[in-house]
Amino acid sequence: MIDLHTHSTVSDGSEEPERIVELAHEVGCSAVALTDHDSLAGLARARARADELGIRLVPGCEVSCVPVATGGVHVLVYFVDDSASPLGLELDRLRDDRRVRNLALVERLNELGVPVTFAQVAAHAGSDAGVGRPHFAQAMVELGAVGSVEEAFARYLSNGGLAYVPKGRLTVADVCRSARDSGGVAVLAHPTTIGLEGDALAGAVRGMAEAGLGGLEAVYGRYSPQTRTDLGNLARRFGLVPTGGSDFHGATKPDLFVGTGTGDLKVPDRVLDQLEAVRPTG
Repeated sequence: MIDLHTHSTVSDGSEEPERIVELAHEVGCSAVALTDHDSLAGLARARARADELGIRLVPGCEVSCVPVATGGVHVLVYFVDDSASPLGLELDRLRDDRRVRNLALVERLNELGVPVTFAQVAAHAGSDAGVGRPHFAQAMVELGAVGSVEEAFARYLSNGGLAYVPKGRLTVADVCRSARDSGGVAVLAHPTTIGLEGDALAGAVRGMAEAGLGGLEAVYGRYSPQTRTDLGNLARRFGLVPTGGSDFHGATKPDLFVGTGTGDLKVPDRVLDQLEAVRPTG
């Protein structure tokens, strides 16, 4: 059993990179991928703990891309841990852009009467570099500006919210190219969130496959057995590896657990072998 989708305090998770590995080991995973948003920064710490426990650490990250419909498009990249790689340099640029966006979001919330500061938000993230919208939501709850994280997103932070500030994004083709040039494999994360169904979703996946996508996350933490089957068939239709993972975030997604998702997740070891087989050579 493996888990190819987890997040730590390096991005918007509540557990340290080392703890992600420990949780995977505790439930019997043979391998776990750390896939923090737009960052490779937690991989060295996670790998050191993985070596101690005898579990494989799959280096990775999750990159937000330009939307193709009404939802968000996220691409997971595996087997890249070099910050000086083409992908690593792109991630540096995205993080710089995110900091500009975060400062603009502070300003916008202040204009709306929410007296949050960047320091308060960063305290929830653990560092300036890891700040994301969930940390803004937590700070807003702490201030009493909203009653819950869900309310913060619904009223202020979600796309179309009162304080929403867009951030710079790459296209799926950009990410696929950077992944390939860095020796990695790109995989479409939680495909149902892009806002398409049926033939429209199939058409979008076909285009991504033609752009260099290597896999599609079919066995996702919250998906029903039928959805997992349908997405697995969709992946194979376009020659993609059907992958899977919990999307563990800890306290910000408390229903999802490393290795098991909501309780019924089981991604077989062979998926990692299949991903290895589609890595670029030479």
